[in-house]
Amino acid sequence: MRTAIYARVSTPGQAQAQTVEQQLSRLRAHIKEKHWSLAPEHVFVDNGYSGAKLSRPGMDSLRDRATLVEFDAVLVTEPDRLARNYVHQMLVLEELEKLGIRVEFLDHPMSDDPNDRLLLQIRGAVAEYERTLITDRMRRGRLTKYRAGKLLPWGRPPYGYRVDPDHPRDPDGVRLDEAEAASVSQMFEWYLEPGVTLYRVAKRLTDLELPTPTGKSRWSVSTVRNILTNHAYTGVAYANRLRVVPSKRRLSALRPIGKGESTVERPKEEWIPIPVPAVISQDVFDQVQAKLSLNQQKALRNNKAHQYLLRGLVSCGICRLSAHARTLHSGRYHYYVCKGHTDALRKAPGERCKSRFMPTSQLDELVWLRIPMKSSTCSDHAVHCRSEATPASTLYSQVVDMGKGESTLRRDSPCRLSR
Repeated sequence: MRTAIYARVSTPGQAQAQTVEQQLSRLRAHIKEKHWSLAPEHVFVDNGYSGAKLSRPGMDSLRDRATLVEFDAVLVTEPDRLARNYVHQMLVLEELEKLGIRVEFLDHPMSDDPNDRLLLQIRGAVAEYERTLITDRMRRGRLTKYRAGKLLPWGRPPYGYRVDPDHPRDPDGVRLDEAEAASVSQMFEWYLEPGVTLYRVAKRLTDLELPTPTGKSRWSVSTVRNILTNHAYTGVAYANRLRVVPSKRRLSALRPIGKGESTVERPKEEWIPIPVPAVISQDVFDQVQAKLSLNQQKALRNNKAHQYLLRGLVSCGICRLSAHARTLHSGRYHYYVCKGHTDALRKAPGERCKSRFMPTSQLDELVWLRIPMKSSTCSDHAVHCRSEATPASTLYSQVVDMGKGESTLRRDSPCRLSR
């Protein structure tokens, strides 16, 4: 019988302790004992991935190969290696069963007997309870160490800092990297110069061929912003400052939403201060935050000098980046322009998008044509909206209210809209 095996550990520490290899050796021994076959490409492993989520490379690969029916059975040491969440367990088990692939567990052999199914449910619920309990204990333990000043809030030190490699979370081992710290100080000084924006700082760093915090050659605006808003450079790193919330919007309608999570600041009284070496003064930091706030209000996306029906809603169908609106030649021509087309930081390394400027009138007309007019009243109202200088925000709300249907343009269109 053609067999696949799956092994998983939750933390890198467990991976280093050879627990994956122990699982694999047990699984291979069982296959040898049963005289089953195992191809090298059917060994699926997730090192350091939590069982609380199904988004794991090894699990994704196993499910993809299963759709091709490349094996007849999947062997796992125990159910919680497959997933900690009972719902996730049943999802994977039912998916494989529909493909005619059975799943066997070494430590808890299962059958189609109702009692075995009930036992699997109970074990899944207990595993999920244990995971929740462990997570809460770890969270409370971290908070205690934060308050005692014995633990850094960083998974990876910010640009300009170095930590003790043997004790990377120990606050006493934090030191400055003189070269990077000087670059950070220079970024704050540049940004405070009249007329300088985040984009100009990023471009200047790229032109100087200074490596980014991750070693890349091109600096992005978001990287510069993250540095300029990091409180640690004033000499205080804050733990318990952010909390995770569901994402409310995409950077681009055509790009994946990622983990589906975002972060927001907690109330300041909940922040836990931890002293670290300072790079800049608090006064300089405050000036930069004030300018960031002012520049954000003046950003193109907040410029209401011209009204656009699809402001902030259009994405490029070629590179999938968002597109902004632009008015040229003293207000005579209006376009939606791909961000990747106009970004000089992308142009320098040859990453500039080849898309053309899209006249707003043409794209707006496509949107109007896609809206189903259910009555003459709606149709008359649409004509009125198109002829009057109605604010774009109000116009979009009216479009949604009238349409209540599909608002994604044809797949082969150079620009697309997603509500």
